[in-house]
Amino acid sequence: MKSAGSGKPAKAAAAAKSGKPAKAAAAAKSGKPAKPESHLAMVRRARRINRELAEIYPYAHPELDFRNPFELLVATVLSAQTTDLRVNQTTPALFAAYPTPEDMAAAVPEELEELIRPTGFFRAKAKSLIGLSASIRDNFGGEVPGRLADLVTLPGVGRKTANVVLGNAFGVPGITVDTHFGRLVRRWKWTEQEDPEKVEAEIAAIFPKSEWTMLSHRVVFHGRRICHARRPACGACPIAPLCPSYGEGETDPEKARKLLKYEMGGQPGQRLSPPPDYPGRPAPALGAG
Repeated sequence: MKSAGSGKPAKAAAAAKSGKPAKAAAAAKSGKPAKPESHLAMVRRARRINRELAEIYPYAHPELDFRNPFELLVATVLSAQTTDLRVNQTTPALFAAYPTPEDMAAAVPEELEELIRPTGFFRAKAKSLIGLSASIRDNFGGEVPGRLADLVTLPGVGRKTANVVLGNAFGVPGITVDTHFGRLVRRWKWTEQEDPEKVEAEIAAIFPKSEWTMLSHRVVFHGRRICHARRPACGACPIAPLCPSYGEGETDPEKARKLLKYEMGGQPGQRLSPPPDYPGRPAPALGAG
């Protein structure tokens, strides 16, 4: 099987070595002031990055296991302050015990808490899950609503969670601003905003609506696999020539390749049940070796 992103890290390393990183980074190294980038130039660069990411991650997808809107909603609430992997390892037993909103609304809090304990903050999360399940049962006929205005009325559900559910369970375009997305769009100088709603609004203005959901997946994939928070793998990054922050991380190609994660680094992904086109290995179940 051809490895994920085959040839891209090597191509990036060659580009970096030949002096092709973004002009701003190159100017900074030479001591010359970088010419300010116009808004139009930034938009063109941003859209090119999106096209490049689509080639690197043609299999980008939500990294939470789910079979229906309710499961995705619950999994997304559980994903706060933990990894998608830990959520995916926890939800099989959870959904076996509480497969519907009606079941979860009637859960004994202590029993629900014990099932979701591995995800952390289990008492607060259990309260949200019981509350949102009761609201779905009482206010929406037992079906997860497919409108943003309705989703954000559910306990524990904000815009980020609502956009995840809308984009991936209902096919309604949305931009999901999590920590990875916010970090990367600021590194790429698409926005200087810190507030997630302001970030969402500014990025939405750059891309056509049809791209919003997949853009979110691609950016998050890149943030988890290559453009890490503490030590980005700049020397193995396929979009290094387009990045104004090139050089913040490891630029040596060999050292950078060792920083790659998940399928890019030859390791298991985060889903126990990944999509058929995922080129990496499924994640292990909870307690597996």
